[in-house]
Amino acid sequence: MSPVPPSAIITRLRAAGCVFAEDEAELLISTARTPDELTTMVDQRVAGLPLEHVLGWAEFCGLRIAVDPEVFVPRRRTEFLIDQAEAAAPSGPSPTVILDLCCGTGAMGAALAAALNSDQNGVELHAADLHPAAVRCARRNLAPIGGQVYEGDLYEPLPATLRGRVDILIASPPYVPTEAIRLLPSEARVHEPLVALDGGADGLDVVRRVIAEAPAWLAPGGHLLVETSERQASRTAEDMAAAGLTPRVAGSEDRYATVVIGTKTAQ
Repeated sequence: MSPVPPSAIITRLRAAGCVFAEDEAELLISTARTPDELTTMVDQRVAGLPLEHVLGWAEFCGLRIAVDPEVFVPRRRTEFLIDQAEAAAPSGPSPTVILDLCCGTGAMGAALAAALNSDQNGVELHAADLHPAAVRCARRNLAPIGGQVYEGDLYEPLPATLRGRVDILIASPPYVPTEAIRLLPSEARVHEPLVALDGGADGLDVVRRVIAEAPAWLAPGGHLLVETSERQASRTAEDMAAAGLTPRVAGSEDRYATVVIGTKTAQ
């Protein structure tokens, strides 16, 4: 593929601070279609562009998810939320209605749909995001599997016919406190949209808004699953209880992941 030997690419990536330089070099070489494209991709990665933005895709729950520039990169820790959502999904004869809020690339919705389509009775998938670039990217990922993607602020763009019908509402909203944004790796600070990171003074501004309106959209017995930090989990659970949901906290030390799950009482 390239007149530049892989070892030279690895050396450049290591010098730029890439911890997994060998793995990244392999991905870059296998993805590039021409030597010139490979050179450009290596230059972009060395300059600090997230690997997923350079490649144009990210692996998530075994799927290859398209990732466009200026769109939040799906994190591997979020796979824990998908595991929890799959376990919580209803087992009845009807398709499971999924809503992916703050959807970014649509990776969570795509992964959960793939999991449930493989062992249950199909899904009805909806997703929404405020950021136009994210909406365009999510449509690329979800339209081929029948997902509907809406552009707007949380629940605002959703069709009224979805109210009271959502079985699984998944959300990975921004939850980084504003003052902590400066501590994030430059890949996130510089190349990902601030709206996907900044959760306000305590990091829970958007989380609280997701929780407050969730009961109106959940079906009886439906579940809201929100990704947050371990430090924020107890407050998030309190907010869910205040909204009338029954909360529990699930965590994975291996994945550094925390998910708060709120269940609407079955009627």
